[in-house]
Amino acid sequence: MNEKERVERAISFHPVDRIPHQLDFTIPARKKMTEYLGDSHFEDTLGNHLVFLKVLPDDAYFQVKPGFVRDEWGVVWNRTVDPDIGNPIPVLSQPSLRGFRFPDPGEPRRFEKIPVFMEKNVNKMKLQRQTLTLFERAWSLRGMENLLSDMVMNPEFVHDLFTGITEYHLAVLDKSLDMGFDGVMFGDDWAWQRGLIMSPKMWRNFIKPYFARLFADVKKKKKKIFFHCCGKVEELFPDLVEIGLDVFNPFQPEVMDVFQIKKEYQGKLAFWGGISIQELLPFATPGEVKREVKKMLRVLGEGGGYIAAPSHALPKDIPCENILAMLEAIREQELSPVF
Repeated sequence: MNEKERVERAISFHPVDRIPHQLDFTIPARKKMTEYLGDSHFEDTLGNHLVFLKVLPDDAYFQVKPGFVRDEWGVVWNRTVDPDIGNPIPVLSQPSLRGFRFPDPGEPRRFEKIPVFMEKNVNKMKLQRQTLTLFERAWSLRGMENLLSDMVMNPEFVHDLFTGITEYHLAVLDKSLDMGFDGVMFGDDWAWQRGLIMSPKMWRNFIKPYFARLFADVKKKKKKIFFHCCGKVEELFPDLVEIGLDVFNPFQPEVMDVFQIKKEYQGKLAFWGGISIQELLPFATPGEVKREVKKMLRVLGEGGGYIAAPSHALPKDIPCENILAMLEAIREQELSPVF
């Protein structure tokens, strides 16, 4: 059973020889592990099951000055503090799209890397990554406070903006999904540690309909849908299942009862993540990490529907020894499958 087959079976709630896993790193954590191991290619040895490709032209991000990059939407990101994502400098000063140009979804250079990516990753689960999909893209253009205010005071503008963003993604998906991808990973954060940053009613009015369109397009092509959303969002799981979500990430144990939720959604929604990056990995001993990870593999992995992973890309404050202990626990299941 190769990595792709293992993931496909697991997220379809079928038995697997061992639970698939995925370890991703922030830039600082990757640098720390490289120095600790003395190996800049250590990620090639992790046995990860998922691979990702953003369908973007080479110049979609370019440096405007040290630490600042502009994306294809015209937003400049300040990466002097956070080198992975950064803080956006909005470009829409008013609730209007007058004069704004959306990126060209049909730009031929956008699709040039796909054939090589497919050839290189034949046995992996190959996902097209659509980060900053809707709400995050909108507030990067308009500003968080402005966009949330617009939802109340300028709803027509918000719908126009969300429609334009959605149509851009639909056009990219229409051309790219038939080029070998197994699914799409969307990303859109709607919450913080204590709950949604908007009311469920507002989410269902402004956000759900557009993701329903995106999900339907992916489902038409018989591809799997993965979704990343940080924070306490479990009250939206019924809606996400309704519109076709297959796998939810990052499944944060700090904000939700991962064991209860896995049990509740068994057979309906698969989960990817669950290993705490806020409590367990930074503060436990390697032995404690190993024991807890083995417990999660045993309980969350039962009956399928689980991809083992940290509850986000690993940050730099996690000891390298704990990362290796987590990986050791995952690898040991090869000798003794948990189900």
